[in-house]
Amino acid sequence: MSVIPKPAVTDIFGKPVDEQKADNYLTHGRGILSWLLTLDHKRIGIMYMVLVLAAFFLGGVFAIVLRTELITPNETFFADATTNNDFYNQSFTLHGAVMVFMFIIPAIPAILGNFMLPLMLGAKDVAFPRLNLLSLYCYLAGSAFFLWVLGKGVLNILFPTLVGVWGGGGLDTGWTFYTPYSTDSTTAVTAATAGAFVLGFSSILTGVNFIASIHMLRPKGMGWFRMPLFLWALYATSIIQILATPVLAITLLLLIAERTLNVGIFDPALGGDPVLYQHFFWFYSHPAVYIMILPAMGVISEVISVFSRKHIFGYGFIAMSSLAIAILGFLVWGHHMFTSGQSALLSAVFSLITMTVAIPSAIKVFNWLTTMYRGSILLATPMLYAIGFIWLFTIGGLTGVFLGALSVDLHVHDTYFVVAHFHYVMVGSTLFAFLAGMHYWWPKMFGKTYSEKWAKIGFWLIFAGFNLTFFIQFVAGSQGMPRRYATYPDQFHIYHVISTLGSYVLTVGLFVALGVWIHSLIYGRQTPANPWGANALEWHTTSPPPHHNFNKTPPATDPYDYSHWTYDAELDGYVLNEDNEPEEAEAAHA
Repeated sequence: MSVIPKPAVTDIFGKPVDEQKADNYLTHGRGILSWLLTLDHKRIGIMYMVLVLAAFFLGGVFAIVLRTELITPNETFFADATTNNDFYNQSFTLHGAVMVFMFIIPAIPAILGNFMLPLMLGAKDVAFPRLNLLSLYCYLAGSAFFLWVLGKGVLNILFPTLVGVWGGGGLDTGWTFYTPYSTDSTTAVTAATAGAFVLGFSSILTGVNFIASIHMLRPKGMGWFRMPLFLWALYATSIIQILATPVLAITLLLLIAERTLNVGIFDPALGGDPVLYQHFFWFYSHPAVYIMILPAMGVISEVISVFSRKHIFGYGFIAMSSLAIAILGFLVWGHHMFTSGQSALLSAVFSLITMTVAIPSAIKVFNWLTTMYRGSILLATPMLYAIGFIWLFTIGGLTGVFLGALSVDLHVHDTYFVVAHFHYVMVGSTLFAFLAGMHYWWPKMFGKTYSEKWAKIGFWLIFAGFNLTFFIQFVAGSQGMPRRYATYPDQFHIYHVISTLGSYVLTVGLFVALGVWIHSLIYGRQTPANPWGANALEWHTTSPPPHHNFNKTPPATDPYDYSHWTYDAELDGYVLNEDNEPEEAEAAHA
């Protein structure tokens, strides 16, 4: 057996682990400018990680504030009649906007995609490294607008007369910026929509880079149907990013123009149509749902196969279902508008197509379950999150059938049933896949192991807390509890108490997961190159990877064939079989 060399490394804080310093991306250039001006996709992924997790923390703070407010039917600490619940409205708006635009959409593509895509291709970087850095700064600039909105909200509380062309402080329109709320609001709508506009450029540039990289940088022997399924998911996601995001950008520009130039586009008083905004917004935002969930599905395909020690079942079906979801996602935006007054025939057509979208999603779920069937399953932390993803996504998908049916949606529209469904499909599923991917690739990213015991404790707290928070909301919504209200009738009190307590458990679990990562960076022992026995190309280099990723371009092998690796107890990792080196495997394939 031949062992992939394990270099002596220093940890990310500069503490020497061995006498010699390794030439990896963490130690290559130590100054702050070497990070801010880097073209290394791995460092860009790490900087995205810091920014996106900070946004997740900010959105989570708003979420806890909202749930704590709703623990009583009337005023708890900031909702009162004198302010007309303005602060509550601003809190749930900023919670939604920050979570959607700054966490859920970029989390997996920007962090895991940026870091892993070139490694999975056996490449030294993405196709356009400078464009990759520009996308990071677009994300940073767009986020700065939302921070400005938040800061102005605080100032506006202290100085109520602080208003201007950009609006007052905070944001109270809901994260969808629906008209006429967004055209009449005196809050900082223009600044917030400008931030979402700039964030869209980050998404578009990342999509262009990923598509170009997958087309141009695949190594010899890696045809389209020998790519890891995570790359297929990123490819399908990039198509949506490039085609759908400009629609949102144009829509937000029209909204800004109406507010600043008094142009009649969505305002009926000026000859506009507010429902037109909904069509534009959801033509982007329903495909954007798959920008959030398709990368998550790609992560789950990798994790399920590795920890079942079985070749992924139905590779071609999973790959093609990603493209099918990307295409069908553009045809179902009208199911968000069943109560908007659109024609009954159009609503029936959208309802039918919505049911069709469930088919490629179900293909993935059944193929994952079949992959697990009779597999040698290892319930490591990444696998627990992957199984949790299947649970949450299945619940979210099944409840989506109710919302896609006209007869049911008319009754539960704008209730907590929709809130629960959205959080199961988008927030929970994306979050669990993100955590699965982070735990799976963490040893590769930082070369450090983490505590499996505490990582599993974090999983169970997150799993229990999430289901406790949102499952009860299906019941509340089916009983008629409307969303976006700071006060509610006493009959819904018990539901909100349970939901709020669940959110506290979820928060504790997330902090446990964060603590596991931080502890790993400081005290974790050095990991072998391949601790999981996976066979995708990122595991054919050291952990962490060298600055240039590979000493030579590795030949492609079947990413789901685990026969090339044998467990070495002394290394506590996997080593390549001497008679099954990648070059020989490639020759055998040819």
